[in-house]
Amino acid sequence: MTHPFHITSRPGAPDLRSLGRSGLAVSAVGLGCNNLGRPKTATESVSGSQAVIDAALDAGITFFDVADMYGAEPGVSEEILGTCLGNRRDEVVVATKFGLPAGTVNGPDFGVRGSRRYIMNAVEASLRRLGTDYIDLYQFHTPDPITPVEETLTALDDLVRSGKVRYVGHSNMAGWQIADLEHTARAAGTARCVSSQNHYNLLDRRAELEVVPAARAYGLGVLPYFPLANGLLTGKYTRTDAPADGRISHSKPALLDTAPWEILEALQAFAHDRSMSLLDLAFSWLAAQPVVSSVIAGATKPDHVATNAQAIHPLSVSDLETIDQIVAPPTKVALF
Repeated sequence: MTHPFHITSRPGAPDLRSLGRSGLAVSAVGLGCNNLGRPKTATESVSGSQAVIDAALDAGITFFDVADMYGAEPGVSEEILGTCLGNRRDEVVVATKFGLPAGTVNGPDFGVRGSRRYIMNAVEASLRRLGTDYIDLYQFHTPDPITPVEETLTALDDLVRSGKVRYVGHSNMAGWQIADLEHTARAAGTARCVSSQNHYNLLDRRAELEVVPAARAYGLGVLPYFPLANGLLTGKYTRTDAPADGRISHSKPALLDTAPWEILEALQAFAHDRSMSLLDLAFSWLAAQPVVSSVIAGATKPDHVATNAQAIHPLSVSDLETIDQIVAPPTKVALF
C-alpha cells in the first residue's frame, strides 16, 4: 500500500516523502539533533557529532531537526549542526524551532515568545548559528497563550516572503490550536503551516484522538518525536535485564518500574515473527500512519543512525489490525 506522501523509493535509504501538502521532500526517517553538544554523550564534542551527521548523510537521511534551545547551552546544537553540515547544507532539509528557551518553560517570559519582536530576533540568531541564509522549516516549539496568533502568523509570513524561511510548522499543539492556526492563516492570507511535530509512538498514541485528525483535515505532515518511547521500544530492556549503560538505566530508571511489560513482550513477539526487531516495528508502525511524513529520532553513535535509517519495513492491513489488538487505540487526549 503506497503512502499518501510517498515521492520515491531509494534502494538502501529511507523513502522520500512530501512534508504534508507542501512541495518539500523529506526522508521518511529524520535525525533529531537534540543530542548534538549534549553533555556526557558521544556527541558532546564536534568530532562526535560530525561522525553522527556523516553517518546520517551516508545513510540517505535528508531531514535534520533541531531547536534554538538544544545543547549544553541554548543554541549549541544549532551551531554544531551548521558546522558539521558545512558545504553539504544545500543537500538537506534543516528544520529548527523557536519559543522554548531552556529553563523558562513556566517562567515569566513563556507567554510572549510568539511575538513579532521575539521571532525576528530568534530567526536571525538561528540563521547565524546554523551558518545559513535560509531555514527550510521554522516551527513554533510550543503554543504562546498570550500573543495573538495573527501576530505570530504575520511575522512568520514576512520571513517566508523574505526568503529567510521556506515553510512554517508547529510542535506540541492541541487539535483546536491547529484548527485555530489554519483558519486564521486562511483568513489573513498568510503562509499556512505544513507540519505538526508531536509526541507519538506505539506506547503513547494519544495524538490520534485530535492531532492526527486535525493534521489529516488540514494536510499537515506529522513528525513524531520520541518514536522509541525513551528507549523502551529499542528492545534493549526486558523485565529482568536493563543494560547499565542504557539511557533509561542512567537517566530515567523509574520508567522500568512502570513500563507496560506485557505489551512490550507481545510487540517483541510480533516483530520476531516477522523477522523484525522491536525498534524496526516502532519505526515501521509510525511510518505506516497516513499522516506521518518523517519519523524523528536522535542518535549519539553512528551505528544507531544507520540502524534507524534501515528500520522501516512494510506492514499489511492485517499487521496493523493485530497491533491495534496489542496496543489499544487511545481513549484520552494528550496533555499539552
